Amino acid sequence: MRFRHPDGSIVHLSYCTNVHPAETLDGVRAQLRDHCEPVRRRLGRDRLGIGLWLAREAARVLINDPAELRALRAELDSRGLEVVTLNGFPYEGFGADEVKYRVYRPDWTEPDRLAHTTDLARLLAALLPDDVTEGTISTLPLAWRTPYATDPGAAGTARAALTTLAQRLDALAELTGKSIRIGLEPEPGCTVETTADAIAPLTDVGHERIGICVDTCHLATSFEDPDTALDALTAAGIPVVKSQLSAALHAEHPHLPEVRTALAAFAEPRFLHQTRTRTAAGLRGTDDLDEAVAGGALPDSTPWRAHFHVPLHAPPAPPLTSTLPVLRATLARLVGGPVPLTRHLEVETYTWQALPAELRPRTRTQLADGIAAELTLARDLLVDLGLKELP
Repeated sequence: MRFRHPDGSIVHLSYCTNVHPAETLDGVRAQLRDHCEPVRRRLGRDRLGIGLWLAREAARVLINDPAELRALRAELDSRGLEVVTLNGFPYEGFGADEVKYRVYRPDWTEPDRLAHTTDLARLLAALLPDDVTEGTISTLPLAWRTPYATDPGAAGTARAALTTLAQRLDALAELTGKSIRIGLEPEPGCTVETTADAIAPLTDVGHERIGICVDTCHLATSFEDPDTALDALTAAGIPVVKSQLSAALHAEHPHLPEVRTALAAFAEPRFLHQTRTRTAAGLRGTDDLDEAVAGGALPDSTPWRAHFHVPLHAPPAPPLTSTLPVLRATLARLVGGPVPLTRHLEVETYTWQALPAELRPRTRTQLADGIAAELTLARDLLVDLGLKELP
């Protein structure tokens, strides 16, 4: 979906396909047929943006077979779908029964991460619509905090990899005329947990094609204030490459038994749900929601937030809620001003099938309806900010 900002530039809104697990190219094509095109039709749009997730196996097939890449581009066109952004965070296995810590490997100290991200940049340059010259890719925020923090060479290795990537992106732009930018995506528990943590390593890299991806669920989980975060990034000259529109799980009174019971329903075995609370002594947290719910790991006199991407249009029932207000405030800063701070927005609720059983979509139709409802909410927020929806 495209919108015209009051300054005349085009802002793109997509939804991320990592909600539809697929490791192979055939699986990606099935996503387009069974999920993405039906969502587009529900929205009554001739064109729908998707933030494509290409696992390692699918990406390698496309890199090695130009005919397959041309066929994928043609299929996107025929189904009324367009790609301006990729989710390069998960490498493979995102549809596994247990993902947890595996999603952070390989990290930016490992050669496979650089190779895969380079492949994704080349693929995105070929998949961009003819009238679009800029693409974006989100990636993991360097690494999970351990063992990175205790490895004296890790920071230098990651910095060198990102510098090499930037050089490759420069060469790709010269070759294709397409500018591909990469955004580190701060996430709780990682080396770069907050936007503030991103400033030093990105300043060290010092390249306009390497910036940050602001995920509004992660921002909220770490109790970051959107204005403070974005002001600091602007002051440091760190570009907001893209933003993922998502909402975290919020518990205002975690000391109450009924709140603990409600939270426990969201503790599940597939994804990691880092949980945080803000105290007078600073941010406290656990790596997963079940650790927090079990008691004793976190103080419970202040609100808790958990890294669980809840549907934007359907916050959980009381006594829980979502951090949708943080999304609204962030979006207002990102695109509500005289000049947009980013032009690529991506709805990223990948946890539909990890929701408590009674909230999960049971059919493709229900899932498509839910994704369409999320995109409708995001569209309405953009229109309210003065952007004009384009055909």
